[in-house]
Amino acid sequence: MRQLVPLLAAAALSACGLDTASSAATAASLKKQEVEQGKKTMDQTQQKIGQAMEQVQQSQQSREAEK
Repeated sequence: MRQLVPLLAAAALSACGLDTASSAATAASLKKQEVEQGKKTMDQTQQKIGQAMEQVQQSQQSREAEK
């Protein structure tokens, strides 16, 4: 009986460690997804800015050609 109590305590503590490790892995995975989504959003925004700048340049060239 004396040996059973420490064994049960060790089993309970190891289960807590597994839960903590699992939670940390899940959090890391979510952060990775957030970073990847942020990069995609930034790339899309840069493309839109580039397209808008091209339109402005074309508009300027068009106005200069009309003069």
